Amino acid sequence: MTGSPREAALAALGHPGRGPAGAFSLTTFDRAPLALEDLRGKVVVLNFWASWCIPACYDEAPTLERTWQAYKDKGVVVVGVNVQDTEEPARKFLARFGHSFPNAPDPKGHVAVDYGVYGVPETFFIDRRGQVRFKHVGALTDEAARQRLESLLEEPS
Repeated sequence: MTGSPREAALAALGHPGRGPAGAFSLTTFDRAPLALEDLRGKVVVLNFWASWCIPACYDEAPTLERTWQAYKDKGVVVVGVNVQDTEEPARKFLARFGHSFPNAPDPKGHVAVDYGVYGVPETFFIDRRGQVRFKHVGALTDEAARQRLESLLEEPS
């Protein structure tokens, strides 16, 4: 087995954080369809969050919006998946942090289960070919997002 001890531990749990990204089709809070297959050719930052996830989801919320604003014109899409939440608190969370990137509810957690999410927040970085390349557990920081995205954007399309 190769990789870091953290990657080895995740692999042992059955969730290596790498490999083909699981297909999903959701409806955003704005009632628009959102399917991973429609994002092929773009780098995707797939973030699982909940309004009841305090403080980590609140800590990373500004990072996600800054990341979206900084990279949306560079072929990156930030997608939020709201896990096991109710609509009103989720909408209040989005309004509080001014999230302008696509966000969709996953009320029963099916997409989260498919991705092996154990808790929120967790963020997956998916390359242009639809492969999960990085998994970040816990609150995402500006520096972690930048490092992973710059690495993926340097790769040939």
